[in-house]
Amino acid sequence: MLQDVVVSVLLIAGALMSLAAGVGLVRFPDLLSRMHAATKPQVLGLLLFLLALAVENGTWLLVPLLVLCWVFQLLTSPVSAHMVGRAGYRTRHLRRDLLTLDELDDVVARAAGEGAPEDRRPPRQGGHPGRAVPRGNSGVPEA
Repeated sequence: MLQDVVVSVLLIAGALMSLAAGVGLVRFPDLLSRMHAATKPQVLGLLLFLLALAVENGTWLLVPLLVLCWVFQLLTSPVSAHMVGRAGYRTRHLRRDLLTLDELDDVVARAAGEGAPEDRRPPRQGGHPGRAVPRGNSGVPEA
């Protein structure tokens, strides 16, 4: 009886995490937010499903296989999300107005041989070069 309750709670929690990942993929506005929604809750949801399988099975024979499955998910999900985010950043398929801090702009500009990013932007009122302007501030001094 208690085992069924624990398994049910784990399955429902895993399903809710997977649902949250799906809703985030549909509702979030840009590539980086969607990438976050696809990886973070999905890994936790899979862990909850695997825990439900382990509790339901009741023996230790299945646990190494479930741990291996979760470890592969932990290894592949961040790597794939990093590669998608990197490709999206380099091909400019992201919304820069949603970034509050852009630490990669200098690095990508130097790697592409385009010169310093300050040469491509309007002058700023202050702040550190290479960091994105806070939301709502265009970076151009008002006249």
